[in-house]
Formats: sequence, C-alpha cells, structure tokens
Amino acid sequence: MATNSTINVGVFGASGYTGFETMSLLRRHSSANLVFATSESSAGGCLSDIYPVPWDIPLVAAADAPLQKVDAVFCCLPHGASMPAVIAAREAGVRVIDLSADFRLTDPDIYQKWYGVAHESPTLLENAVYGIPELFRYRIAETDLLANPGCYPTSILLALAPLLKASVLDTTAPIISDSKSGVSGAGRKPSLKTHFVEANENLSPYNIGRSHRHVAEMAQVIETLGGDSNRLIFSPHLVPINRGMLSTIYVTLAEEVVTDAVHSLYAEMYGHEPMMHILPLGQLATMAHTQNTNRCAISVTPVSSRQLILCSSIDNLGKGAAGQAVQNFNIMFGLDETDGIN
Repeated sequence: MATNSTINVGVFGASGYTGFETMSLLRRHSSANLVFATSESSAGGCLSDIYPVPWDIPLVAAADAPLQKVDAVFCCLPHGASMPAVIAAREAGVRVIDLSADFRLTDPDIYQKWYGVAHESPTLLENAVYGIPELFRYRIAETDLLANPGCYPTSILLALAPLLKASVLDTTAPIISDSKSGVSGAGRKPSLKTHFVEANENLSPYNIGRSHRHVAEMAQVIETLGGDSNRLIFSPHLVPINRGMLSTIYVTLAEEVVTDAVHSLYAEMYGHEPMMHILPLGQLATMAHTQNTNRCAISVTPVSSRQLILCSSIDNLGKGAAGQAVQNFNIMFGLDETDGIN
C-alpha cells in the first residue's frame, strides 16, 4: 500500500485509448506508482507489444490484478464490463475512478433503459459521485467511488452550468448542442464508421436528437443544476481527426441581458479554476485551444439580446476522459489538482 506520499494504483483496460492515456498521465505524476495494468486480449505481454512506446509495462488479466497492493484503481473498460472490476475493487477496500458509464446514472432503471443491461450493484450506484471537478469538487473529495463523466457531457455541462445556476435560461426554449468529436472518441476497437475510408474526408452525424446514451447523463445534471432537461437536443458528429471535441450550443435567455453581464457569470464561476479558459468576448473556442490538454475553453457569442451561442472545447481523451480522471484522483487524495495534467 501507499508509503509516505506514494499512492499505488492499478489500471483496468490498459490497451484502450483511455487506458493508454491514463497510464501516460500517471507516469509523469509525482505521487502515483503504477502497480498493475490489465488487458484481457494481451495478458501476458507488455504495453510496448501493442503501442509503440518504450514502456515495458506488463499486462495481466483482470482476474489476476493484485488489488491488495493498490490504494486506487482506474477502470478504463466499456460499460457493463467495468461493473465487476469496480465491485471487486470496492470489496477490497480500494478507491475507484471509473471511466465507463456504469456508475454515472443514479437510477438503476434509467441505466438499464439506456444501456440494455441490469445494474449489478444498485447499492454502489447510490454511493457513486459524478466527477466534474468544477461543479462537484467537495463531493469528489469525500468519495471512494468516482464516476468519471463522458466527454460530450463534460463539454456541454461546463458550458451550460453558469447559466443554469443563475436561472437565466428561457425554460420554454430548446437547448441545442451540435457537438463534434475526434475518431478516438469511438474507442480503439475497429468498426465500419471508424474505418479510414469511412471517416476520412467525411463528417458523420450519429444518434442525433435525444437518442445518444449521453442524453441521460446530461439530463441528470441539468436537473441537479435547476434546469429542464426535456429542452435538450443533442446532435453528435464524428470528424476525421484523432482527438478533440467542440460543442456549439444554442440557448435563449429568459430576459434581455447585456452580453457583458452574461460573460461575467462565466468569469465569476470559472475564473479561479485551473483547467478552465473563458475566452474574451469576440474570440471563439476551437478544438486547437485544448487538444492534448485537460483544459476546457469556452466562448460566449451574442446573437441578440436574448440568444447566445456557446462554444465549448475539450480534448475527448483529456478533459473528456483520462485527464479529468487524474484530476478527480488528485482531489480524492488531497493532492495538487493539476499534478500529472496540463
């Protein structure tokens, strides 16, 4: 277990993009010591067998993970597959940062509706904390089970939160998010839509409207922040880049508000946040603002005295996955929140 300032950690699902990104961040972390990494498909080999890196990190099967030797684990497995690993870790008294969707939704019936399987541990689900640090930092610091948010919800909820908390949105108008993600957001397992010929020089919408699984996650937080989640319309797109995410969000205010006053809501809420960048009026957030970082860049553009366009940029593997997971890990263990991330 941990000695002095060292925190021993394990990573489930090391061969996927988020698992690999998580280990990359942990390797430069001042307090984290990687004890094990799992991969069902490559157990018995090394990370350098499946990624072109000089790190001969051995890979073991999940069943062989030495949970008794770690203080925390990062579960970078798909939904459904993550549940057994999380349950085993918690039974061993190990703190968990879960990057799947398995512990994000508080209602097991809603989880089953969206993910098609019954939840195996409703009790753990009740105790999980949804981990956007800028919104739920104090709860994150006290939890032993952290549900790391999805990439699309992170980009959208961070952009909406100041308006929702100030109760300035028109509750009869839609909230429309047109979101675009790099291909790595679809995971490392190949599929027809991520095939080079299908994705290159193309722009593909998918699960548009209210059919994407992340709608449930966003709806839950919108309601928590005092908004009406039924107003959300979400249209994700796949763009032919490796990594990056940009959500362009169209909202209507309840009353006419001076643009400076709206912009000040963002400055007041996020001005002290180390991973937030609120752009000056007149500038627009782009994917390039945040690629290969754990940051979120937001721009606010008025259309009229009541209509706004918000642009929210994150890296889908950074603030949208592994970077935010390490940020949450730091908060859970009382460390410098920016350790290992930039």
